[in-house]
Amino acid sequence: MSPFVYLDYAGVGLFAATGALAASRKQLDLIGFLFFAVITGTGGGTVRDIVLGRVPVFWVLNPTYLLICCAAGIVVFFTAHLVESRYRLLIWLDAVGLSAYCVMGAAKGLAASGSPTIAIVTGTLTASFGGILRDLLANEPSVLLRPEIYITAALVGAGIFTGANALDLPLYSASAVGMLAAFAVRGGALYYGWTFPTYKAKPGRHPDDVM
Repeated sequence: MSPFVYLDYAGVGLFAATGALAASRKQLDLIGFLFFAVITGTGGGTVRDIVLGRVPVFWVLNPTYLLICCAAGIVVFFTAHLVESRYRLLIWLDAVGLSAYCVMGAAKGLAASGSPTIAIVTGTLTASFGGILRDLLANEPSVLLRPEIYITAALVGAGIFTGANALDLPLYSASAVGMLAAFAVRGGALYYGWTFPTYKAKPGRHPDDVM
């Protein structure tokens, strides 16, 4: 198989593990672990395929993705108690998965449409939507609402991969550069607390001043 297929499997497996870790924090049973693992592992890629009109979606065409998610869920079910800080492990695994999946999503978007813009959008969607679903279902603070940079890391990784591909860099080199860039941004945000300036609302005007 192509190394890209292994990268795709790795991205799905990493995200599935973060879903199972979220289930461990909620003390769910094994079925709950499997459900969270599958939803998180396949969520971003499913949205990507629907946006691109690629149906049946990838895990219907290749059920190996579901088996990988289930395997990740089972492993985490029996080993999560060995981890001292499961939330810390979750967010760092999520960073690695984001780095792999933003490149994979961009590559699939580029292959399907030929548009760099679409490639960056699909890369960002693929890398972020599974984590959003995981946090929503687990009633955890969403990765989107955390102060550290998240979506921007996926944008950077997908954008650099797409730019490197436009410069005719070898596919594997472009992928490696995109992944490293995404992980550097997200990892730096987690380690150093990088953030963007937030919106500061001005005091509202008195109703008499509006009239």
